Amino acid sequence: MNIQEHSFLKGVYEITLSTIQDERGFFMRTFDESIFRDKNIGRQWVQENHSRSLNMGIIRGLHFQLPPFSESKLVRCTNGKIKDVFVDLREGSETFGKHGSVILSDENKKMVLIPRGFAHGFETLSDNCDVLYKVDNYYNKENELGLLWSDPELDIKWETNEPVLSSKDEQNLTLKQFLNKYEPLTI
Repeated sequence: MNIQEHSFLKGVYEITLSTIQDERGFFMRTFDESIFRDKNIGRQWVQENHSRSLNMGIIRGLHFQLPPFSESKLVRCTNGKIKDVFVDLREGSETFGKHGSVILSDENKKMVLIPRGFAHGFETLSDNCDVLYKVDNYYNKENELGLLWSDPELDIKWETNEPVLSSKDEQNLTLKQFLNKYEPLTI
């Protein structure tokens, strides 16, 4: 496993998995608590979720939960290709309101660790995308919010201009609306 901290969003880690291959296929370790603990990024994962998106051009997110239900995520695309996006909402952070992204796919075998205090979403760059992600807090519907994918203040460069969205994600807040109603996320 090669684990690298994001170039400017502290606490976000891009993880490239290593494979052992032979004529049958491959084997890879996708999680090792001792390696994560040694890198000081250990978490107690309490839930694992699986999302399937059938078509290219779907955007899911940008989701997050308010404290005390904030959650870290360990995200991996096991089939297809996605653009994974994360927005810093941490109180007092030098990069508050800034975003980053990483391409995750079954081919590049990368994961991303997103700490508490970030909004998270992804765009499907191929048909039939399966995304698995571990979280370190339980889902709480009453404390779930989302940022609008097209918020000009966030200025996220998506691959599509006309994504397929859920009705819930069409109602997400702009960063300004979020800040008018809520405080930045304490973690």
